[in-house]
Amino acid sequence: MTSEVMPTLEEARRVEQFLLREARLLDDERWDDWLQTVSEAVHYWMPGIENRRREDKSGPYRLEHMAFFDDGMRELQRRVSRFKQPSAWAENPPTRNVHLISNIEVYAGEREGEYRVYSCFINVRSRGLDEQYQLTGRREDVLRLEADGLKLLKRKILIPNAMLLCKNINTFL
Repeated sequence: MTSEVMPTLEEARRVEQFLLREARLLDDERWDDWLQTVSEAVHYWMPGIENRRREDKSGPYRLEHMAFFDDGMRELQRRVSRFKQPSAWAENPPTRNVHLISNIEVYAGEREGEYRVYSCFINVRSRGLDEQYQLTGRREDVLRLEADGLKLLKRKILIPNAMLLCKNINTFL
């Protein structure tokens, strides 16, 4: 297990503010501004969850198995570009998102200027008059201090669901 070295209160507060601002940018559809908070070296990963018995030591997810997201910066930029196209019929009228971020834990990362961050999220997505979906889960992030500020370097998104019941997952979590 990696050590859990606590950062200073100021550093922890900066990381918390980063996550809360990120949620607001996504809710406001400020995707280009959000991309500015992401490192060029990002790995944004949401593995598919498999129902396995406790004695099966391979765990509920693996790198080799299916992933809902397994993106670098190029893929994230493509998704943002698609959201902004007039032909993005699945987003017209737009989905209204609310990202709630909680249970934020901040620890020093493996390298100077990096932070390991654990958080929980609820993403409520509403479309049309009566269509609403809710995604919940945990995130394990690595944030890195770069020349122009704090950036998201790695995000692992773990949802409890083995099967998604919503029509699509065209959102960032």
